[in-house]
Amino acid sequence: MYSTIKMLHSYWAYFVLLILIVAVANAIIGFASGKKFVSKDLRISLFALIFTHLQLLIGLILYFTSPFGMSMISNRGMGGMSAAERLLALEHPFVGILAIIFITIGWSKHKKQQTDKRAFGKIAFFYGLGLLLILSRLPWNQWLGL
Repeated sequence: MYSTIKMLHSYWAYFVLLILIVAVANAIIGFASGKKFVSKDLRISLFALIFTHLQLLIGLILYFTSPFGMSMISNRGMGGMSAAERLLALEHPFVGILAIIFITIGWSKHKKQQTDKRAFGKIAFFYGLGLLLILSRLPWNQWLGL
């Protein structure tokens, strides 16, 4: 079960990153060009929100079934882990949750904006911040096979 969830979490991350990049780029273009926030823009932002929340759900399941998650912290403690182990057991999940919180805030705030430019701005800022946080804590050496 662990290997299936790990594989799902790893491959779903490609979709999450792709849709987040598209959502942020779309919001920046919409903000800069002053275009109207239409249903296509809404769908792109909504799919990014849904994909990131599904990734969080898969990640939480993985965290509690993985030997590198909660069990590593309880077995070794915070001082007994290497930098790579700490990344998987603490930093990656914590920063991922923060990123999804920012993305959710962006979704919530964009709906309350009076102008299309401000709606695009909220999506661009909060989704962009979430994307940067996610990229900062990816286990690149495992993901790229280094």
